Amino acid sequence: MKDTPINYELVKETIRKSGLPTIGDASIREIKKLIDQLEKATGERYVRMEMGVPGLPPTQIGVEAQKAALDKGVAAIYPDIFGIAPLKEGISKFVKNFMDISVSPEGCLPTVGSMQGSFAAFMTLNRMHADREGTLFLDPGFPVHKQQLRVMGQGWESFDVYNYRGDKLHDKLESYLKTGKICSILYSNPNNPSWICFTDKELQTIGELANKYNVIVIEDLAYFAMDFRKDYSKPGVPPYQPTVAKYTDNFVLLISSSKAFSYAGERIGMMVLSDKLFNTTAPDLLRYYKSSNVGYALIFGTLYSLSSGTNHSAQYALAAILKAVNEGKLDFVSIVKEYGEKAKIMKKLFTDNGFYIVYDKDEDQDIADGFYFTFAYPGMSGAELLEEMLYYGISAITLDITGSERHDGIRACVSLVNRNQFGDLEHRLKKFHEDHKK
Repeated sequence: MKDTPINYELVKETIRKSGLPTIGDASIREIKKLIDQLEKATGERYVRMEMGVPGLPPTQIGVEAQKAALDKGVAAIYPDIFGIAPLKEGISKFVKNFMDISVSPEGCLPTVGSMQGSFAAFMTLNRMHADREGTLFLDPGFPVHKQQLRVMGQGWESFDVYNYRGDKLHDKLESYLKTGKICSILYSNPNNPSWICFTDKELQTIGELANKYNVIVIEDLAYFAMDFRKDYSKPGVPPYQPTVAKYTDNFVLLISSSKAFSYAGERIGMMVLSDKLFNTTAPDLLRYYKSSNVGYALIFGTLYSLSSGTNHSAQYALAAILKAVNEGKLDFVSIVKEYGEKAKIMKKLFTDNGFYIVYDKDEDQDIADGFYFTFAYPGMSGAELLEEMLYYGISAITLDITGSERHDGIRACVSLVNRNQFGDLEHRLKKFHEDHKK
């Protein structure tokens, strides 16, 4: 039997019983289930880096506001599908204060997490043109977005944007858009999983091409203001969170409360449509909706079909959080900087023990320390590395499922790794390196 930090035979048998044909192709939730089983079978605590979930307490302002709303009886009342007024106004002020863009509250919508927002965006926007087919993903990205398109029967294209940074982006992006088949573009910024951050020049390229080809950009801001190389924490004061909305009116913003405000459990996100897009008329929508107006079709067609409104009390929670943030009474960025500080320490533990960072540059800058980082080990594919690391008590996901062209890599999320586990992590990485170095 091999001498590994976690009992080799127990890990091997648990993997066999899981029924997963290939660990490297497993989804995030499948890996989570497997690690739950491994911890139960072995009695050992894993260094868990597979799930991109907050590792900080929820924002207390939100908790108190939500409790107050429940005490007032909102649990018995269906919320309006388009959201409560204080939240809509708070979202509008938030994007003005932290992105320097002006959007009417009418186009600021609460969603059941950003995942409902992306699902609703795909379903509606990709039906605006009968002669187009779907979404272009600027990968790597969140695997479930493609799963959403798959269950809707919509098509997509994708490419690994890391290979086309800076001036290279224009021609590569245009090569897809000029086919006339793309309805929408989606990317995350900062990027999940690579943590690259688009420059203003790159966002300008995306925005200008979206204008040229009349394509809608869906900007996933799940990790809002979490490029800690710049201070985006002060309302109404530059620098602002970079956004494509500076360069096009063809945009939808998906803003999560899960990471920035550690409010993941209540499933409350924000979807922001530009005034122009909200009021756009697209006759081809009439194939599926009663109205050809994008905003109306989205709210009373798609969102209504998915849920009769977003969690009522959670809307009051988020409204209270945004009010405090907009007034400068809550510095949410300083709280989540813990992720960047942990990433810096953890990355060094990996690189000190023979590993290397896969996505390591933002053009000519070192990648920021944040919620995620990517790593690999010489001579191993990402799938091989992931499975082997399970015997060493470390979990993550492969880059293979993210649309990355780097098949050597793994995505690590720092959020659930407690600082008191750094010693275990270091010991396990040293043992891994001793067993595998050539």
